[in-house]
Amino acid sequence: MATSSGQLRPGRYLALFALIVIALYLLVFLTGDREPTPKLGIDLKGGTRVTLSARTPSGEAPSQEGLQQAQDIIRDRVNSTGVSGAQVNLKGSNIVITVPGENGEKAKQLGETAKLSFRKVARAVPVGAGQSGQSGSGDASDGQSGGKSGGDSGGDSGDDSAGADRSANPSGGGGAATAAQQDSGDGDQSTDGSGDKGATGTEADTGGDDSEAIKAALEKRQNPKLIAGDDADKKAKQKARKLQQEALSSLDCSKQDPLRGNARNDRPLVACNQDGTEKYVLEPVFLPGQQIDDASAVPPQQGNPGWMVSLEFESQGGDTWAEFTSNNVGERAAFVLDGQVVSAPSINEAMLQNSAQITGDFNRAEAQDLAEVLKYGALPLSFSQSDAKTVSPTLGLASLQAGLIAGAVGIGLVFVYCLFYYRILGVLTILSLILSATLVYGVLVVLGRWIGYSLDLAGVAGLIIAIGVTADSFVIYFERLKDEIREGRTFRSAVSRGWTRARRTILASDAILALASAVLYVLAVGDVKGFAFTLGMSTVLDLLVVFLVTHPLVVLVAKSKKLSSPSLSGLGAVQRMGVDKRSARKPAGAAAKET
Repeated sequence: MATSSGQLRPGRYLALFALIVIALYLLVFLTGDREPTPKLGIDLKGGTRVTLSARTPSGEAPSQEGLQQAQDIIRDRVNSTGVSGAQVNLKGSNIVITVPGENGEKAKQLGETAKLSFRKVARAVPVGAGQSGQSGSGDASDGQSGGKSGGDSGGDSGDDSAGADRSANPSGGGGAATAAQQDSGDGDQSTDGSGDKGATGTEADTGGDDSEAIKAALEKRQNPKLIAGDDADKKAKQKARKLQQEALSSLDCSKQDPLRGNARNDRPLVACNQDGTEKYVLEPVFLPGQQIDDASAVPPQQGNPGWMVSLEFESQGGDTWAEFTSNNVGERAAFVLDGQVVSAPSINEAMLQNSAQITGDFNRAEAQDLAEVLKYGALPLSFSQSDAKTVSPTLGLASLQAGLIAGAVGIGLVFVYCLFYYRILGVLTILSLILSATLVYGVLVVLGRWIGYSLDLAGVAGLIIAIGVTADSFVIYFERLKDEIREGRTFRSAVSRGWTRARRTILASDAILALASAVLYVLAVGDVKGFAFTLGMSTVLDLLVVFLVTHPLVVLVAKSKKLSSPSLSGLGAVQRMGVDKRSARKPAGAAAKET
């Protein structure tokens, strides 16, 4: 043990730490926006707030269970999109979403209902033909004279299962890139249907009272008699055709759709495509979005210039999809998102895969947004949104200023105590704390760019506590070092033996704290997550500093006769105790082996 400190090469450890810091700050200054400052949370920087007001077709108050479920889903979306520090609060029948900075569009996306369902196309007409009543496209069963909104899905083996080019430009008609899944499929008006886009807010004109507009749309555009069965008589088919034409003519694709979030899965639906160029008569939902098991964004591939969204069905959903495509070769299947047709490809052959793809002119951000909300679920209620409002950070900045002053006073007292009690070792403590703070700061900046982490007041509290944890590691080491010297060892030999014993205590202490922080982060919500994250991160970085900086520096001090002198080390009294103990053991016949 006496020679192990000599074998340790402190320069290598210090050089490794220097390389880590240099690499970290190269990321800080040469990547992203190159702003060397961490992202701040709502309470420190302010943010953007959007209020979601739940609405039902009957105008009655929504259930508390539905509101709670919507809040949980939005919180999951926040976690999946990397918006750190966002707040999702339930206030009465409203859900209030607040995100740091000027992220108004992100806040709106988080509150989108965006349900996906699959329906068979009964009829498709261009917008002009639907308005005039002189449609050039008949029923889907009469030869598919209506134009395709998407490309063929049956010709290729890879994309056939869903294989539709989007009929709409992503910027037209309401942006498919923000969506979610899980139609309930049970016909309940508050939870069924193609979903509520929601992101356009309450400023859209729905033609008067919201509930009245919904009822009128349900009566005309979701009339059960819109579709006549194959066994229906000629009179019933003529009536269905007339109802279809009336619904198509009355549908204005340029206005906000009151059926978003209120359409029923068990009834036909008259809907537009996303860019408003085509109208559809769709049969009831044959596959609800709740059968989607996973969704992911897929980069452009050969034959598909845009990004795609890949869907994986649950086993039952996969069986339903395979059965539908087998029984409807030559027909068209519409992917209905938020009450609008994303694509309506023809089925050229039976698809037996357990997956589907929505293809087209998505860009990367649109495909990722769509996949995320499909993956994490649709909101069980329809919402209207307020305009994004700026939230003032005044209270948070005042609290931060007071906290920083208190923290500076506390750290100053710690520095004074370390210098008085440990002297040269106290200088090493101060230097290690400064290097630890440098490392933590750089990591916060990089994490803000990579995962959107925002530092809030709770996170600052975690950092302040972590300073005590780091200082505690130094104290454990130094006190163990003094114990070894009291036992009669020299300063140099005590460094090696003291580090070996202190290391186990430091590792155990930091491991327990890191584990507790991880558990707290997983179980907590809101600001407590920020506290747990910074505390756990700082604890891990504490180990890096103690192992790569503090211990090598103590070894260097022990090797220096000048720095290890009693006047500078502050260990004179302890060393005298060690000499006295060695002297007391010699007359007793115990060989005092000095190393």
